[in-house]
Amino acid sequence: MNANGKTDGTGFDVVIAGNGVLGLSLAWGLARRGQRVAVLGRPHRPWAGSAAAGAMLGSFGEVTTSLLASEYGRAKLELGIQATGLWPQWLAELEDQTEGAPVKTAEGTTVILNTIGTAEIDDANYNAIRAELTRYSEPFEDIEPTDLDWVDAEPISRPLKAFHIPGEHAVNAAALLERLESAVVRAGGTLVPEPATRVEHKGERVTGVVLASGERISGDHVMLAAGARTQELLDSLPVGPRIPRLVSGYGVSSLIRTVDGTAPDSVIRTPNRSFACGLHVLPRGDDHVYLGATNVISVEPRDTAEMRDLVFLLQCAHRQVRRNLWNSDVTKIQVGNRPVSMDAFPLLGEGGMTGLWIMTGTYRDGLHLSPLLAQDFTARILGEQPQADLARFTPVRQPLQAGTREEIVDVLVDHQMGIGYEQDWTIPVEWHQWIEMDLRPATLNWANELDPEFTPPAELLFASRFDPELVSVLRKYYATCREHS
Repeated sequence: MNANGKTDGTGFDVVIAGNGVLGLSLAWGLARRGQRVAVLGRPHRPWAGSAAAGAMLGSFGEVTTSLLASEYGRAKLELGIQATGLWPQWLAELEDQTEGAPVKTAEGTTVILNTIGTAEIDDANYNAIRAELTRYSEPFEDIEPTDLDWVDAEPISRPLKAFHIPGEHAVNAAALLERLESAVVRAGGTLVPEPATRVEHKGERVTGVVLASGERISGDHVMLAAGARTQELLDSLPVGPRIPRLVSGYGVSSLIRTVDGTAPDSVIRTPNRSFACGLHVLPRGDDHVYLGATNVISVEPRDTAEMRDLVFLLQCAHRQVRRNLWNSDVTKIQVGNRPVSMDAFPLLGEGGMTGLWIMTGTYRDGLHLSPLLAQDFTARILGEQPQADLARFTPVRQPLQAGTREEIVDVLVDHQMGIGYEQDWTIPVEWHQWIEMDLRPATLNWANELDPEFTPPAELLFASRFDPELVSVLRKYYATCREHS
């Protein structure tokens, strides 16, 4: 096959369905090892998460109390820490071998605890981040809120505490994708500007894929790394029902040209809250900043922003971080879809059929994990010793339960109440307690009605109360799990 996607009869060693950061990173790793690699996907990447990402290279900044509450969450954190150590050399090699805009945009991450939100979420997650930094002897330093040069929040949203993590940076996702594409081609890989729509197989062995045009591409190995769109490919395989289904964590972000031409040097972010990755602002060059990002569970990936999500994001940014953002220009609205599995943990490893590999379900961590997963899957595909422990996240599995039903309901209620405060609701003092008193048993009853055995993660359980299609997907998936238990 040549660069235009025309077959020459030779086939490929590895066909990668998905041209986001994960797919391109793996292709670069394999092509440098002499493998014949094809990367499939539309050049403009509709629905991709990486195309709209803030691209924070942080593992500690993403820590939450619920992440730390299970062995699976801790294993995910360990992968993130491993990835952090690989980024400096990975980025240096990429920039040395390609041309283009600088990839790194932010030096370090500043975490703020402000007056928005609740103690159960914001204070708890702020303290959890600090505790894990200490546990792993990762440097950080406290900052007086009045010394945060670029932060100018409105008085009732002002930061109360802050600390800086010098080792967690951010990159420009668009520049990273451009350089990865260039690196893949220079290393001998092939970019095919079409998505795969079906995986072909003979018996228990995959043999290639079918493109949207109907053309077939053969490969000894097929890697599914198409983000939330991977589900369409899994549905074409007999092993598909035994793998946790994927939905989308649809999110809105925006690029802002600041009215005063300034930008922060570092990432400025809150802890994770409201089922999302916290409010974050980071530099993007040319007097621009990136604002991110919302997170709403959606059965199908979205490619347009809902007005309410955009308004919410812009209001949070100018009120909680810098007031004159209100007078700045919105130059771009971005929509991305994070791949979220039914248990919210990654799908990483062999796919239950000979030659089939899966690398998705990474939720908010895919871009950050990309150097680690690229090196690891390169080794696995070549039959070498891998460096990461992915055993817990093998794709063919029963749903992982990160807590009891009651614990998951508690997390849901805390975040649902937090949404109200983040959106500036005003309620009588005693109403918080009254709402919780009714909301907690109602949510528990809903979980019991949804399924007698399995409980989805908090954000999926929350979304299912308002989305009949998600209810249907969950119930069908859990019924299949019982068939294969």
